[in-house]
Amino acid sequence: MPQRLSSKQVRADFNDLRAVVHYTRAAHRLGLWASELKVFDQFLPQQKTARILEAGCGAGRVTLGLWELGYKKIHAFDFAEELCAQAQSLFLEREVGKAVTLFHADARKVARHPVVTGMSFDAALFMFNGLMQIPGRRNRRAALRSLDACCKPGAPLIFTTHDRRHSKLERKLWERETKLWLTGRQDPALVEFGDRYFEDDLGRTFMHLPVREEILEDLAATGWTHEWDAMRRTISRESRAVRDFSDECRFWVAKRG
Repeated sequence: MPQRLSSKQVRADFNDLRAVVHYTRAAHRLGLWASELKVFDQFLPQQKTARILEAGCGAGRVTLGLWELGYKKIHAFDFAEELCAQAQSLFLEREVGKAVTLFHADARKVARHPVVTGMSFDAALFMFNGLMQIPGRRNRRAALRSLDACCKPGAPLIFTTHDRRHSKLERKLWERETKLWLTGRQDPALVEFGDRYFEDDLGRTFMHLPVREEILEDLAATGWTHEWDAMRRTISRESRAVRDFSDECRFWVAKRG
């Protein structure tokens, strides 16, 4: 019988050459989305000396964008070793110097990592649906608690998720998926309802697609206070390159209690 998806498998998928090439190209060519720029401008600390912790930095697209915005105290990490290596190469190429501290870590345990032990951050990020690529709600909540432990009171957490109710097509797809789960015919690799695991030219991808109420519950359970959320399409019109790179998503901002 097939085993349920694990964090170990997700890490292997992100270390796959196809995924590494995909995210590395985006880091070098795409830059920050228009919506990301607007949200960062509104919710990130304005002081460029603010300490920012970025979870799931991948090949460094957002990290580099923050540096280009003038932030000079960025700590960024990912749990896929190959993506960290690509990010390091990018940062050397762009000569970010000591402005970025890059390290390998698991978001569920980052508060205990020696690189950040004893530090308090002014803001935390988990962009491009990275939080939703952690299998298991218990594990996602562990990541939220760990980020909470790294931040100062009042620090914002900015992240994105999909929303399985955001369109008529998406709702129809999940109506069919509901029937599969009710009859025990769902993909046995999936951990819980809302999961997707698929393979295409970019490799294998795991993603949990929540509903809004689920994220509100997770924030409340892990020390975060919900402040704001909105679908990307209501924030800014994105370029064709961004829309080709990523599907519609919901931006979230929470504050540490």
